[in-house]
Amino acid sequence: MADIADDLLKEKNPPPLDEDDIALLKTYGLGPYANLIKRTEKDIKVMAKKVNDLCGIKESDTGLAVPSQWDLVSDKQMMQEEQPLQVARCTKIINANTDDSKYVINVKQIAKFVVGLGEKVSPTDIEEGMRVGVDRNKYQIQIPLPPKIDPSVTMMTVEEKPDVTYNDIGGCKEQIEKMREVVELPMLHPEKFVKLGIDPPKGVLCYGPPGTGKTLLARAVANRTDACFIRVIGSELVQKYVGEGARMVRELFQMARSKKACIVFFDEVDAIGGARFDDGLGGDNEVQRTMLEIVNQLDGFDARGNIKVLMATNRPDTLDPALLRPGRLDRKVEFGLPDLESRTQIFKIHTRTMNTERDIRFELLSRLCPNSTDIRSVCTEAGMYAIRARRKTVTEKDFLEAVNKVIKGYQKFSATPKYMVYN
Repeated sequence: MADIADDLLKEKNPPPLDEDDIALLKTYGLGPYANLIKRTEKDIKVMAKKVNDLCGIKESDTGLAVPSQWDLVSDKQMMQEEQPLQVARCTKIINANTDDSKYVINVKQIAKFVVGLGEKVSPTDIEEGMRVGVDRNKYQIQIPLPPKIDPSVTMMTVEEKPDVTYNDIGGCKEQIEKMREVVELPMLHPEKFVKLGIDPPKGVLCYGPPGTGKTLLARAVANRTDACFIRVIGSELVQKYVGEGARMVRELFQMARSKKACIVFFDEVDAIGGARFDDGLGGDNEVQRTMLEIVNQLDGFDARGNIKVLMATNRPDTLDPALLRPGRLDRKVEFGLPDLESRTQIFKIHTRTMNTERDIRFELLSRLCPNSTDIRSVCTEAGMYAIRARRKTVTEKDFLEAVNKVIKGYQKFSATPKYMVYN
């Protein structure tokens, strides 16, 4: 080997070196190849980076080794040989922050043990009350586990952004501005609130008759912001067994606190947020416990963190006063029935994708739909009339017939008048 290195060093015009030559010269002295080796190593690194960029590989994907050095067969074999772990809970740490610290763990339905740490865990990873994975022989702690959260709570997170934007909401200009002030402004410009020395509003109640755009606006907020969005329907929190609904609420806010920024949207909150009363039978006690847990999480002993809470209901008169007080729901936004200009805008939004003839008088159609939230149904019915007549475009006559059918024909089914009582 040394002879080969000497031969390489005697060369006047050094040839290109491969990796074996470089390793050889590093071992037996570099000589005139020193600069060449450094340059070659640098070129190799640059080329490897280019290859990884073209493959779309990041450092977080590969860990320490490049994909060419992966040994999947031995890794798979190692995984199969590893013993499965048991789930336990660390209840107490003895002699914390010392070298001989011990941990009291509780393995459910078996016993309590005083154990040490495995080789792959450091003392700073383990805290009291944490779930841990322990081996089946010595019950040593091998891995810290994340907190247990009900799968039904995890499923409430909205993964895909809705395709609704603020431009798709007609007649709610003031409401959109109020919502953006509460949700978007504190996230985009927190320094404005710090300079003034005030806390931004943390909760909004959207109330109004059915069909006025409360849930639609929440979907637009989810589309607009990059924060985690959790959608809860009030009736999902009504459970059969005592304490289950309150536990779900606790886990919901625990999951929300683990995010950098989070928006929690309670739809149809009157299902669980009704005023407390005693009917003598105890039938509504569990619902009231769930509501009290929400009240506690909104503004209780623990800080809420960077969590915005939106609630929507069409029965604000039935909600509990404790839920509505400032500090829990700082702002109440009313969604009223659309006026003439708003109805015209809603007509234009719904006919944006429709194949209609030109110069349709949407203002006239809006005048024929007073105090109505059924404009989408009118547009659908107008399209049905065009399909029956085997036409490819929707005419103004179709819209007029649809107004007669939907607005006047279905008047007895309208939900709007009875919900105007709370005003």
